[in-house]
Parts: sequence; C-alpha cells; structure tokens
Amino acid sequence: MSTTTPRPSGKIALRDRVLRLAETITTPLLPEDYLDIVAPLRSGADLRGRIVAIDPEGPDAATVTIRPGRGWRGHVPGQYIRVGVDVDGVRQWRAYSVTSVAGRADECISITVKAIPDGVVSNHLVRRAQPGTVIQLDQAQGDFVLPDPAPAKILFLTAGSGITPVMGMLRNGAHTAADVVLLHSAPTEADVIFGAELRRLAAEGAIRLVERHTDVDGMLTVDELDDLVPDHCERQTWACGPIGLLDAVEEHWAGRGVAEQLHTERFRPTVISPGEGGTVTFSKAGVTLDADGSTAILDAGESAGVLMPSGCRMGICYGCVLPLREGAVRDLRTGDITVAVPGDGVLIQTCISAAAGACDIEL
Repeated sequence: MSTTTPRPSGKIALRDRVLRLAETITTPLLPEDYLDIVAPLRSGADLRGRIVAIDPEGPDAATVTIRPGRGWRGHVPGQYIRVGVDVDGVRQWRAYSVTSVAGRADECISITVKAIPDGVVSNHLVRRAQPGTVIQLDQAQGDFVLPDPAPAKILFLTAGSGITPVMGMLRNGAHTAADVVLLHSAPTEADVIFGAELRRLAAEGAIRLVERHTDVDGMLTVDELDDLVPDHCERQTWACGPIGLLDAVEEHWAGRGVAEQLHTERFRPTVISPGEGGTVTFSKAGVTLDADGSTAILDAGESAGVLMPSGCRMGICYGCVLPLREGAVRDLRTGDITVAVPGDGVLIQTCISAAAGACDIEL
C-alpha cells in the first residue's frame, strides 16, 4: 500500500527555511539563545528576573527589587524563591524570602538579603550586584504562611534575617485582622533589619514589638518567654531564625503541650554529631576519598576537585541529587540512614547527606 505525504503549505515551508537559515548563521548557538540576550524576560523562556533596584537595609543587608519575567505566577506572603546568580563566572543558587507586597502595581517583587561571613551570593547581592542584572528565578514555594482566615492572636518569633518572611506577612496586612506580637533578636538596634518600619508599626499600635539586642541584653532563651510574652502558649506562633533557637523553641512548645500551634522555617539544615564516615567513590570521575560523618558529600567532593551539581545547598531545591549506587549515607538533618545495594540507584541529596560507611556515587 502506498502512502502520500502532504506537502507543507507555502507559509510553513517558508518559516522552516528561515529557521534553518537562522540556525546555520547562529551556530553553535540557536536563535532562542539570541532571544535570551535581547528579551530574557519574554514569555516561554526559562523564568528570569531583572534587578531594578538595590536599597540598603542596615549595615549588612539590602532589599533587592526584581522585575520577574512573564512566567511568574505570584507568591503567598511568607514564601521564598530560589534565585540563580552568576558570581565570578559560576552560577550559584540560593533561597530568599519574598518581602514585598503581593500583586504590586509595578509587578515587581523584592527579596531582602543579609550578607553573612563567607557568603558568596549574599555578599555579592548586598555589595556588588548592580541594577540591570538579569538573574534566574524559580517559582515561589514554601508553607511558612498564614492560614485564611488568620488566627485571632499571633506571635512572630524571629532572629537575624529570620525577620524576612514575617516582614512579607506584615506588609501584606497580617496585623490588620489579628492581635500580633513580634519578638525579634538582633545584635544591636542598628542591626534590626526593617527596624524603622517595625518601630513605626509599633508606634501606631498595629503590633506589639519586643526587641532583644543580644550584644547588650544577652541571648534570648525560651525560659524568658513567660515574662516577655505571657500568653505565648495561647498564640499561633511563626518562628524563624538560627537552628539553635528553633530547636529550643520546638522543645519548649512540645513541653507545654501546644506543639501544633508552632510553625517554623529553617533556612539551613541541622547538622548532627559526627558519625562513622567512610570512603566515598565517585565512579565516573574515578575519585575516591575519605569523608567524616559530619561533612556533606557535596562539600567533600568539591574539596577533592570533583565537579558537583548543586543548588541551594539547604536540602530544598534538589539541584544536587545524584544516584547512590551502593553503600550508606546519613541525612545530616534527621540522622536517617539510606542504604543502597548494587542496582538500586537510590537518589540522594548530596548537600545534606554524609557518608555512613563506604558509598559509591554515580558521578
């Protein structure tokens, strides 16, 4: 039986010839690559954003205002986004809370970044980045958000840059329908990110603000909560800050029998005590190294010169996932052990997994 293939119409044939010619001229790049240069925020491209402003927020922090591309789907106050930033020729991904009002008239969003010691991306965004820079974006995610309707009484318990998701909630009206107490810790009064804005809200009676300046007052302990916020166990609480503080807060709320009223956001994985460690083999790279039980496989591999995929480095984005061909690894956050036998190819996150004996990674 014979078949007849219909001839393309004149318009389609002409379009195909033009595209083939364009691909020939632009080789080794494709026409889409040049569109990325002249219209990086266009619909259909990978989601990107353009930095339109960088405004200081104290001595070591800045608010970065971004105009996202047409694929941006919006955010819920309290959520975070991952941003991909090229620093010295290397693309680095980090996660930051969205601190702007949802649905701004100018369609921009903002993140507020605290520069941390040795922080490659945070120091770049605070001290080196310039308006006009195009960065990579992911859609907003995270469940550190208020329910609808909001509870009648809320406690925000934050420290350092942990104020950023809460600021996003406050700017979107969290205090308008609830009795809000904010207990925030920072080294000094000048180190309080959004300090002037928070104090203005307190002066207007919109929130009750309790500041703890740790260089003067010492570190906040959960034993002080009964005095600082006597009704804290009656409030739905959103806590964000250093790991040690959150661990203590979770234990305190559980001990009072109100663990279900506590919601926490952890920016960094919890690191457990060193385990047994072991040898790590990167089979395709032909590299074998010794790693202790407290060092993430991602860090151990990079220290040995192995080119490792990575992303947020916090166990959030799954940009570092690789197959575990054989052996055992320990989750640095929970202590859970994952074991693989030959043929399993179990996927692990190398940024939050450490060797728990000999293991073979497919890379």
